[in-house]
Amino acid sequence: MQKETLRFIKIPIKNKAKRKEVKDIQVMASRILLLSVWVAAASGSLEVVNQWNHLQFDFPPDPVLLEKFQPENTVPTGLEIGWDRLYIGIPRLRAGVPATLAWVPRSLPPGVSPVLQAYPDWSWHTAGRGDINCTGLVSVYRTRADRCNRLWVLDSGVFTSLDDFRRVCPPKILIFDMATDRLVRSVYFPRELLRPSSLLTNLVLDDTRAPNPHLAATCDHIFAYISDTVTPGIIVYDSRRDNAWRVTHASMYPDPNLGEIDITGEKFTLMDGVVGLAHSPAQGLLYYQPLATDRLFSVSTAVLSAGPLAEGADLPVNLVGRKSSQGLGVTVDPRDDTIIFSPMTETAIVAWNPITNSHRLLAQDAEKLQFCAEVRWAERDNGAVWALSSRFQKFFLRTISKHEINIRIVRVVDGA
Repeated sequence: MQKETLRFIKIPIKNKAKRKEVKDIQVMASRILLLSVWVAAASGSLEVVNQWNHLQFDFPPDPVLLEKFQPENTVPTGLEIGWDRLYIGIPRLRAGVPATLAWVPRSLPPGVSPVLQAYPDWSWHTAGRGDINCTGLVSVYRTRADRCNRLWVLDSGVFTSLDDFRRVCPPKILIFDMATDRLVRSVYFPRELLRPSSLLTNLVLDDTRAPNPHLAATCDHIFAYISDTVTPGIIVYDSRRDNAWRVTHASMYPDPNLGEIDITGEKFTLMDGVVGLAHSPAQGLLYYQPLATDRLFSVSTAVLSAGPLAEGADLPVNLVGRKSSQGLGVTVDPRDDTIIFSPMTETAIVAWNPITNSHRLLAQDAEKLQFCAEVRWAERDNGAVWALSSRFQKFFLRTISKHEINIRIVRVVDGA
């Protein structure tokens, strides 16, 4: 018997905007259309690329690192797909994380549990042994690769963010040449853009704003849009001018009624603001979502990249629609502007095209798709959809078992 499990509520666009649903949001609506996705309509299956009970590392001969390692506190949140490597961000949510950024080869057989290699090498991860060096890597949630084969690494500078939230270094972006693993640029943010509790967790790269093809080809005019999750806002970084500014809006804050998340019957509360980000180059939109909400919003990248808003001006935000439950990872397929996301309660990966109003259930699996911190459209894999999932609820509640698979990197296989 078919069972309705997912829905997306579309807010159709009209010419006349009116304020509704969220204060100061331009919600353009006159009707609500329910979109239903059926279990039988799943269009793909899941290939388990890698899986782990607990993450393990290729440690250097350093007894202090081994002594401090707490695998039950080591949970990844970031995934980037390179040509021959997978890059994994492992923030220091709690004590005992040896390396906050690591990689594994892409050439391994499916389903294996490889040891992680510290990126770019162990000298950047002295924080794992308790030696704080603010030029190194402190706590990395996510990374992104640009078309010039450079890896943008967003370092929050915050230790043990789930427990006592210790800021030990200013946040920064470190950009590495993925061919040589050498640092090519460091980006530090002006102090006035940050707040005492700022936690920078995600970024997307926009190379469509270059005034001429030469700058686009050399990646010399990239904009980065960066989420501040705890003191909600978006920081815009203009790489050409080495300048940054901050925008904020009520829609970036968590919904107090949606802070409790239910994954396979296990409930926990996490009141995170804006964290999920995705970019549509063709539409010129940045999509974003707080964790504690069932809503997806958008804002024009032309507005974001134009510079700081005038004093008293409102950020022109649109409510795109509602999901069936909270979600974290979101991405866009630039070939047709389909939005791909993972509603957590339904443990699924769903595709919805706001232009054609078409929708698909790509995959659903109560075991393999718990807490998808990343959902990625992989340019370096012919546009395949990947996800990083974990039993984050068990890490959070301290009920994790070393005898069960708790972390997976999966890939949606179409038509299977």
